[in-house]
Amino acid sequence: MVSVNEEAPVLARAKIEIDAEPDTVWAIMADIEAWPRWNPDVKDVSLQGELKPGTQFQWKAGPGTITSLLQNVEPPHLLAWTGKIMGINAIHVWKIDVVDFKTIVETEESWEGLVSSAMLDRLQEMLESSLNSGLKYLKAESERISSF
Repeated sequence: MVSVNEEAPVLARAKIEIDAEPDTVWAIMADIEAWPRWNPDVKDVSLQGELKPGTQFQWKAGPGTITSLLQNVEPPHLLAWTGKIMGINAIHVWKIDVVDFKTIVETEESWEGLVSSAMLDRLQEMLESSLNSGLKYLKAESERISSF
């Protein structure tokens, strides 16, 4: 399993409880090309193949297009990828768990590279905000379609 770089200059984690079955949350997360429909921070996505490790996808979020590579696809618990944008190397991990009959989604991401070291404070804030808003949108969409 790929994991974030604990030594990266930019590292953020976020967690949320979602009132929906883990399979529902997974179905939304794993439909990568549908991300723009429920997450307004994502403008466009193109998946080049099946949802499996080694598949590349490109997506636009923020100022640039990110090229990512799926690393772990373990339904309905784990989705992880690596990506590159503007001199930043990213590792992103989403985990779905059930704790006390509640669906918990945790996400974490690390950024490294010259740009992330040079703009540390600004990028740290940006990443934390992005993870939290992504979870908020995932929760809203999951709960909207859930029969939980």
